[in-house]
Amino acid sequence: MRLRIAILAVYALAAGATPGTTADADNGQQLAQRWCASCHVVAPDQREASADAPPFASIARMPDFNAQKVAFFLLEPHPKMPAMALSRRDSEDIAAYIAKLGR
Repeated sequence: MRLRIAILAVYALAAGATPGTTADADNGQQLAQRWCASCHVVAPDQREASADAPPFASIARMPDFNAQKVAFFLLEPHPKMPAMALSRRDSEDIAAYIAKLGR
């Protein structure tokens, strides 16, 4: 249930996202491993992370996944995530990496 609430919150907060420039999924992977891997499973070869945070591949495979909405969400502070102070470009790169995992 908590997972569903978290995922719904991602999409609710991101409803106003706007399209950005071409993102760099490779940079997004590096950023995800640095900032996100302690809570989320961010790569296919990663085995453990927090049980409360959805794996990136699961987020990417959601029927209504939208990379721009995820990028926007990453820019908004929210209680369960650390203050990462990502740039807009960094958030777009992470979102592009997440999208790549859904393919």
